[in-house]
Amino acid sequence: MTPPPPPRGPGHPRSENAAVLSPARPALPAPVVLSPALDDVQLTIATEALAHGRWTRVRTLLAETGEDWDLRGHRLTVLARCPGSAAWARDWQLADPESGDAATLLACATVQLAVRGTGSAEAAARECRTAARMVPADPTPWLAELLLARRTGTADHRAHAFAEIRARHPDHHHAHHLMTACLAERQRGTPDDPRHEVYDFAARSAERAPADSPLAVLPVIAHAERYRVLAAAGLAPTDPAASGHWSTPRARQDLKAAFDWWLEWEGEGHPRGKVDLNFLAHATFHEGSLAEAAALFHRIGPYATPAPWSYTGHDAGTAFRAARDAVFRSG
Repeated sequence: MTPPPPPRGPGHPRSENAAVLSPARPALPAPVVLSPALDDVQLTIATEALAHGRWTRVRTLLAETGEDWDLRGHRLTVLARCPGSAAWARDWQLADPESGDAATLLACATVQLAVRGTGSAEAAARECRTAARMVPADPTPWLAELLLARRTGTADHRAHAFAEIRARHPDHHHAHHLMTACLAERQRGTPDDPRHEVYDFAARSAERAPADSPLAVLPVIAHAERYRVLAAAGLAPTDPAASGHWSTPRARQDLKAAFDWWLEWEGEGHPRGKVDLNFLAHATFHEGSLAEAAALFHRIGPYATPAPWSYTGHDAGTAFRAARDAVFRSG
């Protein structure tokens, strides 16, 4: 892993990265794909199979996933959003009562039902505990618990679930994003504070993560999540471009550090990498760094994510397309 480049002065051209910052522009208009599976083709296939009750394809996929915890968490939480996933997971359990994969899928699926208001939070919590007992080394049942606690639990409940996840996988990507969103929601009725706890949490998490961990981008996630809360409270404009949120000294510093890290990153295969790239593209675009935004949009391709493009009530696909097209036209 090549260490990140030293800090550059404001406006210093990144000439050594000219190829990255001047990618070929796709013809406009280009498609936009809003799929929770992102660019995971095998997950897309398994999700379609599960929607038709073919849970054996899911069993094969999860067996192939193994103990890649970030990939496993991503795949299970996406599968859990599939219509009928809880019912199909129960069918799987009837066929194989000892399957930890079936129990974890059921936990994630019942959490999704509870979060949507169509299922019981108590039942979801029971399924999470059952799965955690069956697969004690797997952080995914606790990820489901954290998703549930974010909507229905207390701060202590969320902290406990997060601690259990970190005990099994200290750099769990999705869990850190969830905790960042939770912490950003504290102090809803006060103006932004550069010393807000969400910024400290993100900075500490990025610092203690390995050099090749995408948690390096977490400080940028913190700014986006805090903006979401401030805009919802009427403390920031709902137009991100007019908010000035990414023009503060701390935001600029965090964004530059994250972008420079991305230029050196060799781990483009991370299952949730497109999530980070969307947050970075959103921030660089609204901060006014159009060359950087163009490079990010090029790497994202068609894979837009609801967060952060849908924040403050915007349609994610429309907001993503408008920003991307504006950036490419500017070049």
